[in-house]
Amino acid sequence: MPIDLRLQEKAKAIRLFIIDVDGVLTDGRIFYNAAGVETEAFFVRDGLGLRMAQQAGLLTAILTGRVSGAVTHRAKELGISEIHQGILNKLEVYEMLLQRYGLTDEAAAYVGDDLNDLPVLGRVGLSAAPADAALEVRANVAYVTMQAGGRGAVREVIDLILKAQGR
Repeated sequence: MPIDLRLQEKAKAIRLFIIDVDGVLTDGRIFYNAAGVETEAFFVRDGLGLRMAQQAGLLTAILTGRVSGAVTHRAKELGISEIHQGILNKLEVYEMLLQRYGLTDEAAAYVGDDLNDLPVLGRVGLSAAPADAALEVRANVAYVTMQAGGRGAVREVIDLILKAQGR
């Protein structure tokens, strides 16, 4: 399906790709065993997409409100060095990332799925949400994926960006 020209122009400018975790990189479910140990499932194609984004020269970052050892492990496995967990004010960390890398809003993309993501989604050059994101979020982003969170939504946005950039 071809993307519209305005979305393609936004995607061309992206240099920093930021994602939420629960409901975006995962399907939002959290499993605990009898000992209280948490496990989460990650979709392999999303991981490959993040690697492709890095190989194409995009900076990648995680920005999430929860803290999870599984997320730390997965992010390290994928070579993501900007891992920000337990963040209540996502906008503050977002602004720090822009400053750290000398970027503007137009150079950043963010994929979020719930109300706490709206402040960042309202600022970035390319805002996106999974197909199963909260209604308020889907109504306020530039792109809603065909795929659900934890089932290829991250990869879909990365593919959109890389194709727009001719990579």
